[in-house]
Amino acid sequence: MSERPAIYVLESDFDRLSAMLEKQPNGNATAEALLQELDRATLVGSEKLPAGTVTMNSLVHFKNEGNDAEYKLRLVYPRQTEADVEHVSVLAPAGAALLGLRVGDRIDWPLAGKKTLSLKIIHVTHVN
Repeated sequence: MSERPAIYVLESDFDRLSAMLEKQPNGNATAEALLQELDRATLVGSEKLPAGTVTMNSLVHFKNEGNDAEYKLRLVYPRQTEADVEHVSVLAPAGAALLGLRVGDRIDWPLAGKKTLSLKIIHVTHVN
């Protein structure tokens, strides 16, 4: 696996995600991987967030380099859905992989069965 890029996570997102992950059942591979990502993240306030960083609730335009498909999805907490917006949960493999990346970053995220999800960030829009 290639080296993972540095990630930046808002302190407020970190607090909420940490509380959410404490309630996840043992053996949830994506939750465990997300916890590892949070452990290596640089925590910042909103004023110090590098431009183009994926945060919770941001709209992320990214490419799956495995099949050249492009997606525009909002990164959301589980059960936080909006009928008019395409979204991906932070507890889905792609959602966990996206958190904290910046425009231009790419990541290889392990999936079950020794497969890898290769994603590249194209654009990030922050939504209130």
